[in-house]
Amino acid sequence: MEMKIGTRRQFKWLKGVVAAVIILNVIDGILTMVWVFSDQAVEANPFMAHLIEANSVLFISVKMALVFLGTFLLWRFRKRALAVVAIFMSFLIYYFILLYHLKAMNLNLFQRLFD
Repeated sequence: MEMKIGTRRQFKWLKGVVAAVIILNVIDGILTMVWVFSDQAVEANPFMAHLIEANSVLFISVKMALVFLGTFLLWRFRKRALAVVAIFMSFLIYYFILLYHLKAMNLNLFQRLFD
C-alpha cells in the first residue's frame, strides 16, 4: 500500500519547487547554448547535442517540453511520496547543474583576467 501525503499548504510550497525546476531548466538550456556556441563545451546527451547543432530553437523547445511533461506528470501524482521525492531530486539536480555553470563561468572569467 502506497502512502499518500500532503496538505494544501505543503502542496502550495511544492508547487514553488516545481516552478523552480522549470526556471532552472530554462537557465540550464540558455547557458548550455552559450557554452556550446562558444566552443567551450559539448552537450553530453547525444540526442540533445544533435538538436543544438541543428536548430537552437528546437533544442530549447524540446528541452522545455520534456521537463515540463515530466514535472506535469510528477505534479499529477503529488499525493504519492515517490513523486514528491522525484520533484525534490529534480530540483537538486538542476540546482547543482546551475552551480556547475556558475563555477565554469567564474573559472572562465578568472582565466580571461589573467591571460
